Amino acid sequence: MNSTVINRVLLQTDFPELSLHARGKVRDLYSLNGQLLFVATDRISAFDYVLATGIPEKGRVLTQLSLFWFDFLRDTVKNHLLTAGVNAYPAALKKYSEQLRGRSMLVSKAQMIDVECVVRGYLSGSGWKDYQARSEVCGHQLPAGLRASDRLPDAIFTPATKAQTGHYENITRERAAALVGAARAEEVERCSIALYRFAADYALARGIIIADTKFEFGVDPGGQLVLADEVLTPDSSRFWPVDGYAAGRPQPSFDKQFVRDFCEQTGWDKTPPGPALPEEVVNGTRARYVEAFERLTGRRFDDYVADPTAPLWPKG
Repeated sequence: MNSTVINRVLLQTDFPELSLHARGKVRDLYSLNGQLLFVATDRISAFDYVLATGIPEKGRVLTQLSLFWFDFLRDTVKNHLLTAGVNAYPAALKKYSEQLRGRSMLVSKAQMIDVECVVRGYLSGSGWKDYQARSEVCGHQLPAGLRASDRLPDAIFTPATKAQTGHYENITRERAAALVGAARAEEVERCSIALYRFAADYALARGIIIADTKFEFGVDPGGQLVLADEVLTPDSSRFWPVDGYAAGRPQPSFDKQFVRDFCEQTGWDKTPPGPALPEEVVNGTRARYVEAFERLTGRRFDDYVADPTAPLWPKG
């Protein structure tokens, strides 16, 4: 990996001709002719706060991996993707092709469902903390004696919602039904579990355990459920290497747990500003994200960044 790639970090976009729809922790969203342009920057967050240090090419990893999963899961649920090929974008975006290539998607608008659809196949993170306190997670009563990182008897749906503090908090399925309606809550639970199982089986055969993941759904103008935002990326999932897995302890990972662990070690009190990331953490995080991409897709990520004229996935 050369220094040009390492130094190429995009922390924020600015397209004056476009209307900024929203700026999230990672993505900048623009309104465009009744559609949305999603641009994944190289920002990274920890404990719900965006850190000042970016991870080179992270936005491209997230976008390309999401595109892979949108295609892989297309027969399970409709998604919001229209195109990710910059050559197919409206003329107004041509001058921004270098910034957009590999890290952007043009998507259809949807009314987003205000519940984070989390599926857990293993006991980790906030699920492990809840289990230690109450022997249950989001209303799911679990067997006694489970250890950290244990595989659960079956995957469980553990919804979450954003609290007034800005942090996501786990809620029960009953609470989710009260927020979005019983029929819609049942639909997103069923769909989330199906997506997780399908993806987890695929990933396991490629050396990755998907311990848990978060899906986001919207509803299109016709009332149909659509999979949106990012899908099964190192930002939204816990990816563990199969060959390093052992229950009863924290796991090596291909996700941003590496960054969380560093932040914890600094003694940061989890209020802004967060700590700056040293070079070894930046490089280590990028390497983990890239390895997840390559294991799951079977493609070399650096082939894309080495030749910006090469077609990206999917070709468009």
